[in-house]
Amino acid sequence: MSDLYNVASSPLVVPMNKIVVATCNLNQWAMDFDGNLERIIASIRRAKMLGAKYRLGPELEITGYSCEDHFLELDTFMHSEQSLAAILTGDLTDGILCDIGCPILHNNVRYNCRVFCLDRKIVLIRPKMSLADDGNYREKRFFASWDYTDQALHDHMLSDLLRKVTGQASVPIGVGIIATEETTIASEICEELWTARSPHINYYLSGVEIISNGSGSHHGLRKLESRLALMREPTRKCGGVYVYSNSRGGDGTRLYFDGCSLVCVNGQVVSQASQFSMKDVEVITAVVDLDAVRAYRQDAASFQEQSSREIQLPTVDVRYFSLRHTKSASFDSLLEANTSQPAKVRIHSPEEECAMGPACWLWDYLRRSGAAGFLLPLSGGADSASVAAIVRTMCLMAAESALAGNEQVIADMRRLFVNNGASSEIIDDLVARYQSAQSSIVLSSDQVTTMTTDSEEKEDNGEDRQITASPIGDNALGEPKKLSAKEKAMMERRTLLANELTYQVLHTVYMGTTNSSTNTQDRAKRLAGTIHSYHHSFAIDDIVSAVLRVFTAFTGKTPQYTTQGGTMTEDLALQNIQARLRMVMSYLCAQLFPWVRGNKGFLLVLSCGNVDEALRGYMTKYDCSSGDLNPIGGISKGDLKRMLTFVAAKQDLPVLDEIAHATPTAELRPIDADSDRAEATQTDEEEMGMTYAELGVFGYLRKVMKCGPVKMFLRLVEMWRFLTPDEVGVKVKRFFYYYALNRHKMTTLTPSYHAESYSPDDNRHDLRQIVYNVKWTRQFNTIDSILNTSYHVKATPLSLTAGTELTEES
Repeated sequence: MSDLYNVASSPLVVPMNKIVVATCNLNQWAMDFDGNLERIIASIRRAKMLGAKYRLGPELEITGYSCEDHFLELDTFMHSEQSLAAILTGDLTDGILCDIGCPILHNNVRYNCRVFCLDRKIVLIRPKMSLADDGNYREKRFFASWDYTDQALHDHMLSDLLRKVTGQASVPIGVGIIATEETTIASEICEELWTARSPHINYYLSGVEIISNGSGSHHGLRKLESRLALMREPTRKCGGVYVYSNSRGGDGTRLYFDGCSLVCVNGQVVSQASQFSMKDVEVITAVVDLDAVRAYRQDAASFQEQSSREIQLPTVDVRYFSLRHTKSASFDSLLEANTSQPAKVRIHSPEEECAMGPACWLWDYLRRSGAAGFLLPLSGGADSASVAAIVRTMCLMAAESALAGNEQVIADMRRLFVNNGASSEIIDDLVARYQSAQSSIVLSSDQVTTMTTDSEEKEDNGEDRQITASPIGDNALGEPKKLSAKEKAMMERRTLLANELTYQVLHTVYMGTTNSSTNTQDRAKRLAGTIHSYHHSFAIDDIVSAVLRVFTAFTGKTPQYTTQGGTMTEDLALQNIQARLRMVMSYLCAQLFPWVRGNKGFLLVLSCGNVDEALRGYMTKYDCSSGDLNPIGGISKGDLKRMLTFVAAKQDLPVLDEIAHATPTAELRPIDADSDRAEATQTDEEEMGMTYAELGVFGYLRKVMKCGPVKMFLRLVEMWRFLTPDEVGVKVKRFFYYYALNRHKMTTLTPSYHAESYSPDDNRHDLRQIVYNVKWTRQFNTIDSILNTSYHVKATPLSLTAGTELTEES
């Protein structure tokens, strides 16, 4: 009896149900098969090093998510198989279950799949059942969806290459469960999490304990909290583990995938990766106690009742393989594997999102395009200042990554410095000093507060250029804290490197005319000096005059502004030619500034039109709203102003706060003769006939709430009770009139960072006609009829500035 007692109480038979799972953010690039493979391999090796027995990667990580019509090419599937074969060759998948995102051609039908690999074999291919086919996504153009009612696993015949590598002729394909020695795993893919009939509830009720989701989810302002709730709530209701992996970075389109991979257990996040970062590979792990999941489920009688009646899914048996942290279950090893505890969820503020998301997107474009830097026209206004603040944030984040030892960022930064004729030794020097400070050495402040470059000690204007350190918080946009002397030295080195990087990559120009105020020119100059951009200020009046002289020479007519007795047609043409010539000069400077500075390469022109102005069409076609990239094209004016105020405080850039509170103006009409020229008399909101705040509401109702003129009117009558129904009707009509009049401008919008759900980008997101009946006769008459019958008022006729009915606006 004593022997039986000893056996029963022996530590060797105490079940240990702790497992280690790994998930990752990967910065993949569409069609970069070699680079994508390197990052996948690095993530698997890192997961194994951290003790994980299961590794999850993002959606379509083999190819990159945004291949789009390249998915229609057989080459894409051939190269995907080559990458899979490389992963399955050698010992990479030995002892670890790898969940990999890859397109699969099954029976000549294209599917978006998860491929589960273990010990050099493919154990299951799981196709996507619900495809993303709205907003920015067109998955049904590229893939077929797997029938969610199909409860069987089918044979997928492997290609010659994969047969040779794996020794398998066929592998199971379909929606199934993988059973390991101690638990069960099932998968859902990105969009399936967001659908009304998400698979995870059926999985959990059928006894699955771990659900994985390899995703390609783009960043949207204020979106992360919704995404987190979708993962936390089902695990809170059912108990269980949810492992989520997302791409992170700009993989070649307008979208930025914002990472934030995580592990959720029983409704609590226990491990979370960063949302915005310049790490190409970021792996996180969690130690999960499966007994905690099982105990959680025992506590809910309703779960027990529903689970007992759930239809079981087909199972792939790999019970020869264990996910346990340690095979030998002694008390010592149990203590070594500390279960991951609930962690505080990190959600950035909208102001941080506006600065850091576009900053990372620009960095990926800069390094992957091979460009030498950016050219940004500064106007002294909020939009161009916002772009400058984003580039400055990019430089701070890059400097922080380089100083922390990110080899990829260091290599990219060296390329930029060398191409720009600067010495890359500054990077190596600051990295070494930063890491020394991290160890133990604290340098005195006089050793790090100022420095000059070897490559260029004077600007073109002859003034001495000195790179000075400025105080900042404990990260690019983080909360400020009281710093120790060592931390201050480290922060100063980061600022010094960011200053030098900004000077190398950001080229700013202020192109004034006689219509420009002295205030905007002064603000532009001070902003450029504060952020350390390479800056020039010059007038373009001679160019404008030369163009008008040519026009007068062959027509015999000289256009005038309305204040000079001209018509609105003449006035708009004079405004537009100034704006368009700024675009021409921007591209000239972008091509020649590297040559002027004795550098190599080319510059990307950054445009600076916000989403509200695009929606209203308040811009000149082919002006400085045109460029190569627009980091703020999907962000509202209100969010940009709040971001400017936020960055001004966090990065000690008070000029940004000054610009945020300045009155928006295009400065394309003559300043009043009795003015002191300090401020322009032309204001944006007066010219548009509506405020930026109103534009944000119109945009949301039009796109997100799917409102036409009549439904928008009815909603706003309820929302804007401070206005009479007639006043609301006038505002709605004015918006839709100008929206229709200027819709053609959306076809030429610069590729913009997508952040706002009501973006009017015609190219990918907001697919509508470009020629409208701007009178909206049926719609506007219906509004007038409602006013007459329901509110007993006669509708006020829509008044428009004379001459604008068929004229492009400035």
